[in-house]
Amino acid sequence: MATGTRQKARGGARRARLREQLMQDSRDAAREIIAAGGLSGLTVTAVAGKVGVTPAALYRYFDGKRGLVRALYGDITAELISTVQAAVDYQDPDDLSAKLHAATHAVLVWSVAHPGEFSLLMGAGFPEATESGEEIPEAISRELGGLFAKLFAELVRRRLLDGEVDERVPEDLRNQLVVYQQAVSPGLPLGAIRAMMYCWRQIYGLISMAVNHHLAFAFDDGYEATFEDMMADLLPKLGVLPSPKRRYVELGRDQPAVAERPRGDEIPGTAGDPPQDSNLRPRSIAQAG
Repeated sequence: MATGTRQKARGGARRARLREQLMQDSRDAAREIIAAGGLSGLTVTAVAGKVGVTPAALYRYFDGKRGLVRALYGDITAELISTVQAAVDYQDPDDLSAKLHAATHAVLVWSVAHPGEFSLLMGAGFPEATESGEEIPEAISRELGGLFAKLFAELVRRRLLDGEVDERVPEDLRNQLVVYQQAVSPGLPLGAIRAMMYCWRQIYGLISMAVNHHLAFAFDDGYEATFEDMMADLLPKLGVLPSPKRRYVELGRDQPAVAERPRGDEIPGTAGDPPQDSNLRPRSIAQAG
C-alpha cells in the first residue's frame, strides 16, 4: 500500500515537472516568435509546432493566444524591470542623479536590444496586447513608472523637486495626471507626477527613434550623443546635474551584464547635486522650462 502511494506521488511530481517544462518552453517559443516578427506572427499553432506538441495540448495550459500574450507580457515586463533595477543598484547609494541617468539609459539599451519585446510592452503591438487582459493596459506604467516614482519621491524628499503641481496646469491635464498617479504611485505628489510625464514624453520619443532606427543615417552612434544631450537638459529640471560617477548597464541580446562606464566631465561639488549658484532647490517643471 505504502509502495503504491509513493509511486503515485512520484508519478504526480513527474507530471507536474513536465507540465511546468512545457509551459516554460511554450513561453520561450512565443517570445522567439515575437522577437522575430512581432505579435502578428504569434499563434497557438506556431508555438505548438516549436515545442513539438499539438495545439490542443497547449489549450490545456493557456487560454489561446490571449493566454500566451498575458504570460509573455508578465515575463518580459519582469525582465525589463530587473534590468533597470540592476542599473539603479549599481550606482553609489546617495547619487540620485546617477540612478536616474543610468536607469533611463537601461530602458533605452534594453529596448534597442529587444525591439519585438519593446513593441509588445509599449510600442506598435501594445494596442493588441491590451486586448488580452484587463491588467495589461496599466502593467508597464505600474511597474516601470513605479520604479522611477521611487526616485522622484527621493527628489521631493531632498527638496530638489517641488511636489506641488503648478496652478497654471489646465484642469483636464490635472485630472489625467491624477489617474496616472493612482495607477503608478498614489503617494507621490502630483507635481512630481507631472515632472515624470514631462521627462517620459521626451525619453519615449528618443527610445522609439532608436528602436526603429529613425534618422540613423545621421545619428549613427546608437543615439548615445542624443541621449546624453537629452539627459543634460532633463536632469537640471529635476534639480540635479549629470553625475560624473554614473555607470551604465551593458546588455547583450542573450546575456545581460553590468559594466562600469563612467560618463561626463568632472563637475565641481558633490556628484549629482545642483551647482551652488543655481536656484534649482526646490524646482518645478514649470519653473525649469
